Amino acid sequence: MGKKIIVAGGGHGGIAAGAILARNGYDVTVYEKNKREDMGYDWTDIFDRKGLFAVGMGMPDEDKYKLKNDMTFYSPSMKTPLRQHVPEDQLEIQMERKEIYNHIISYAETCGVKFEYENPVLYPIMLGNRVAGIKTEKDGVIYADLVIDAAGLNSPVRMNLPEYLGIQNNISDFEQFYVYRGFYNKAAETTDEDNFKVCLFHQNHLGIYWVADEENHTDVLIGRFTPIDLNDVEEALTYLRSFNPSLGTELVRGGQFVNICVRQPLGVMVADGYAAIGDSAFMPVPIIGSGIANCLKAAEILAYTIINDKTDSFSADVLWKYQRGFYKKLGNGLAPLACVKLMLTRLSGDDLDYIFDNGILTADDMTIGADDTSLVSLFSGIKMDDIKTKLTGVYKNPVVMKKVLRMIKEIGAASAVVSAMPKVYNPKAVNAWVKQYNACFKR
Repeated sequence: MGKKIIVAGGGHGGIAAGAILARNGYDVTVYEKNKREDMGYDWTDIFDRKGLFAVGMGMPDEDKYKLKNDMTFYSPSMKTPLRQHVPEDQLEIQMERKEIYNHIISYAETCGVKFEYENPVLYPIMLGNRVAGIKTEKDGVIYADLVIDAAGLNSPVRMNLPEYLGIQNNISDFEQFYVYRGFYNKAAETTDEDNFKVCLFHQNHLGIYWVADEENHTDVLIGRFTPIDLNDVEEALTYLRSFNPSLGTELVRGGQFVNICVRQPLGVMVADGYAAIGDSAFMPVPIIGSGIANCLKAAEILAYTIINDKTDSFSADVLWKYQRGFYKKLGNGLAPLACVKLMLTRLSGDDLDYIFDNGILTADDMTIGADDTSLVSLFSGIKMDDIKTKLTGVYKNPVVMKKVLRMIKEIGAASAVVSAMPKVYNPKAVNAWVKQYNACFKR
């Protein structure tokens, strides 16, 4: 025991895995670029509370969170709104992002994790084929027995790994969402029961807007698959105010631009001395970009893979059990959802109106999807009569049918490839497999 483990970046999953490991006697240090008080964006986040339980964390104090409001989804025409009706026991919790970090970091500190703030990670240190440590801005080269990469979507660790490891360095078009998020003053009180509106493909843009009425502010998100600037934001805000009189003009909080991961999980997430987790391994749900619960569940798998390795080798063949465990629990469902996301990027506004107006998507679908991260569990909740309605609607529109059939073909291919993941780590076999895997997600 006492092996030295570096968590590169302060991602939720890396900190949570570090907590379990420190609790079991490992020497764990997190290296994070931000100040402690700057951890977490200046807004709220929504996640499945079961992620906390997976890593041995209790619930936050009741005054730190609330249950998420049901969402109402609108296609461009806004003729057929689809409102969720999620049962209370399935509702995700909504918390300040900084309070989420307070909860996770406090738990990790009680377990013995050490934190080095304001110390950006620059790149990995390689010794032969092994990741042997990191280079940081303040402390220079730091060696460790294992590096857990929790440095995010554009991790300087993952992005600087040698190509021969087979770990994808960068991401492609339509694999990240460009998002603006801000809280605005309430210009008027509203009695509209649809107080969390999600608008899809509005103003001929491939993306979403949401506007949610909270007690003291109005929460706005503007997201697209192409970069956005303040001019785009002002145009979208003007549009949203046209049917949301509560949305004021004064920015109260937030106002940040961020990139959110919306793609399939990383095809190879381990190497000798290295394991990626969270956004570094592309673990969010591809359609919605929510990843806190997934990375916490992955943290449990990673930590116990390490603890159960009696050789303390931290080799790729040992860590491969973590990757296979993640795919068995979550990745097998996330990869097909990435195919659904790709289909959405091919739809036009007219296509989406047709899908809403003809019962191909229903409020029940939006409700079922609120608590699922796999197509199997999602579709198992749909009634046979609803399936017939969906199939009839798709069949009547040749353009939509062509796109849906392509999606079905891609889901089948992705599911088959994922199920063929090598059972044991062999560099040649893994590199051959990951080429097939990545090929399943070409737009």
